[in-house]
Amino acid sequence: MEKYESMEDYLEAILRIKEKQNYVRSVDIAKLLKVSKPSVTYATKKLRDQNFITFDDNGMILFTSSGEKLAIETWTRHKTLAKLFVHLGVKEKQALEDACKVEHDLSPETFKAIKKFVDNKL
Repeated sequence: MEKYESMEDYLEAILRIKEKQNYVRSVDIAKLLKVSKPSVTYATKKLRDQNFITFDDNGMILFTSSGEKLAIETWTRHKTLAKLFVHLGVKEKQALEDACKVEHDLSPETFKAIKKFVDNKL
């Protein structure tokens, strides 16, 4: 995919759906991300080409080990940042929105420090 951020958003969405219902269809991703089905088709093709996902015989989306690892890392950043923002007084809905924007741009060093703070203080 051209944008790493978009790739992470799709992988994160796949993980969230999988955690909720144990299977993932393209239509589920489109609904969660509020994008068109053709957008999901394009993105999942790119994710498959980059070996982050595969499809089973029923067309369900499955992670590869590298795809699941990146999805978990992204979702962890999202949840950790949202928790920090809520602690700072931001309303939960806004905190979740802002976490999505910030999660892609933090250096590993900065995120490690934030995670350490959140894990130890909150």
